[in-house]
Amino acid sequence: MAAIVLVEGITDELALTLAARRSGRDLTAEGVTIIGTNGAQGLARVLRQIAAEHPAPTVAGLYDAGEEPVVRAALERAGLGRDLDRSRLERLGFFACDSDLEEELTRAAGDALLSRLIELEGDSQAWRTFRKQRHWQGRPADEQFRRFMRSVSDRNSRYIRCILESIDPTQLPRPLLLLLDYLASRA
Repeated sequence: MAAIVLVEGITDELALTLAARRSGRDLTAEGVTIIGTNGAQGLARVLRQIAAEHPAPTVAGLYDAGEEPVVRAALERAGLGRDLDRSRLERLGFFACDSDLEEELTRAAGDALLSRLIELEGDSQAWRTFRKQRHWQGRPADEQFRRFMRSVSDRNSRYIRCILESIDPTQLPRPLLLLLDYLASRA
C-alpha cells in the first residue's frame, strides 16, 4: 500500500477519486486506499486502527478548515508531529478546505457552470423554489447552492460528480490538487 488517504466522508472520497481520474490517474492502481473517518472527530480512532494494522504507513488527507484543531490534535497524538500549524500539516500531506470541499468545488465551478448544471440536472424549478425561501434570499449564490446540494439525499453526490466532470482538471480546488501532487510524490 503506497498511501492511506483520510477524508471525512463518502462525498469527499467520491470527489478525490473523480479528481484523480480527471487528472488521468487511478489511485487504486497507485496503491492508494481512501478511508472515510465519519467526520473529523473520527480521525484519532482511524489513525489508531491504521497504526495497529500497518507499520509506518504514509497517511494524508483532506479536512474542513473549521476542524483544524481536531485534526492537529489527532495527528499530534498519533505521533505524526508537534506544534502543527497549517504549513506543517501540508508537509504531512493534510490539506484544508476553506469551509468544506463542497465550497471549494462550487467556487471552482463558478456561477455560470453551476446554473448550467442545475438546468442539465433538471433542478431548475427546485432551485428557484429554494432561492425564494425567506432564509436564503439575499445570500451569496455559492452559499445557497451548497445548501441546495445538501437538501436532497442524492443531490450532493450528483453535483459533485457533475462539477468534477465539467471543470478543467487544472481548475480543481487547491486542496485536491495539493493532495494529488503529494500522493504522486510518494508513489
